[in-house]
Amino acid sequence: MRSFSGQLLDEAREAFIEGKYKDAEALLQQPTLQNSNNPEVFQMMATILYNRGQFNKAIKTFKKALSIDPTYTDAAVGLSIILNDLGKYEEAKKVFEEAQTLIDRKKSNQSTQTSPGVEEKFAAKHLELAHMYLQYKRFTQALEQFQQAYSLSQKKVDIMLQIAECHVEAGQSNQAVKALRSLIQSNNKLIMPRLKLGLILYNSHMIAEAVDQWENVLRLDPKNDEALRYLKMAQATGITNLNY
Repeated sequence: MRSFSGQLLDEAREAFIEGKYKDAEALLQQPTLQNSNNPEVFQMMATILYNRGQFNKAIKTFKKALSIDPTYTDAAVGLSIILNDLGKYEEAKKVFEEAQTLIDRKKSNQSTQTSPGVEEKFAAKHLELAHMYLQYKRFTQALEQFQQAYSLSQKKVDIMLQIAECHVEAGQSNQAVKALRSLIQSNNKLIMPRLKLGLILYNSHMIAEAVDQWENVLRLDPKNDEALRYLKMAQATGITNLNY
């Protein structure tokens, strides 16, 4: 039978997920949860405080969650977000990296291999942090986090597309092209990387190379609407006759 504190936590979590923060807060403030030493309680409470604009209280509460479990990545990411909002970029990076170091150390001490599901959770947290850095135009840090996610996740294609977009936003189109070409070489039947590569080449005025990528997409998928649309866009250059 579920304990009373367990039932309260379930109700608080449900209200929190549904965005009913007032209800969630009332439950989280119950003494049985405040004294439970569960980092999730303080992580949810800190998020509520953050959304209310009470940054100092939110920081203290996220730190409380991390004092209970220094490897609790939800709290590390939440604290990093607030610190970034306050312009404390290096401190934000340090918080997450310290948590990741402890996580890696814990994994290395385990006798059993970490399950793929856990690796994907770690990757998701790196992606959250990468997008946060990207939001603030901190491209070097964003790329570091994208690469960490890439090394952990099985979703290589999706993450490499995000890496390429980060390079583009950073004004490093050549790096984006290099990354996508490498991905395509590993599997020449990939469609999304070819579409993205073509668009980057087109925007770099490399029209013939762009058209080549889109025409290759149509060889793989003759009804691909996106490739057809891009080729129509390129038709004015006279490079392609649109024979597809």
